[in-house]
Amino acid sequence: MIVVSTEIIPGFDTVEVKGMVQGNTVRSKHMGRDIAAGLKNLVGGELKGYTELLTDARRQALERMMLQAEQLGANAIVNVRYSTSAVTPGAAELYAYGTAVVANPMMGA
Repeated sequence: MIVVSTEIIPGFDTVEVKGMVQGNTVRSKHMGRDIAAGLKNLVGGELKGYTELLTDARRQALERMMLQAEQLGANAIVNVRYSTSAVTPGAAELYAYGTAVVANPMMGA
């Protein structure tokens, strides 16, 4: 599955648009991470627990979006974007979306 944030895939022709696809996940904070983050705020630096949480959330949302594209018969997703929103205090949604397409290599490329 080719996944790009651009409208086109260099070297490929888009031959069919399958439609919009999306994947999301809602994650909540972990008490242990909150305590560690509070301590880290005192001295500054990266909040690694939250970085890991967001990385996992992006991966899961992307996998869900790709699964939906595969079910539609697509082999690529273009115009991929991510969005986040607060669902409740302490929980956030990460949402990935794009357009599922069938893309074939250009002749001579």
